[in-house]
Amino acid sequence: MFKMYRVHVFHAPVDDKPGGTAMRLKALADAGVHLEYVHSERAEGKPGTGDLFVAPKQVKAEFDLVKKAGFHEVQEPIVMRFEGDDTTGLGGRVTMEWEKAGINLHGLMMAVINGRFVGYAQFDHAEDANKAAHLLAELGTKD
Repeated sequence: MFKMYRVHVFHAPVDDKPGGTAMRLKALADAGVHLEYVHSERAEGKPGTGDLFVAPKQVKAEFDLVKKAGFHEVQEPIVMRFEGDDTTGLGGRVTMEWEKAGINLHGLMMAVINGRFVGYAQFDHAEDANKAAHLLAELGTKD
């Protein structure tokens, strides 16, 4: 059985230097924000800067704290969290089902901890995210 839901993602620019990301994350920690997702990367075409994407626990009070720390909510990419019991070949089965349905991933991260998997899939369009959630639910009911 799988669980999948959309996470609210917020963005802030960071300096592409040691401590650039740490400074932003420390501000969130000092504000009491509990993050469930963190993704950073160099900003394409902007030397010396990076992009930091975070998702706090899905509680409005946390969203407000993140905004006060200088982040803004982004609508794209659409990030979906999915989780469930791990089995051999699960990542391949999930992504194959999405591929057969014509879903193009913007990005994907999956990890297994203590027999459970958690993943974050990024989609360019809400239709793809909704289709992926439906397919994951179908896959979770198969033996």
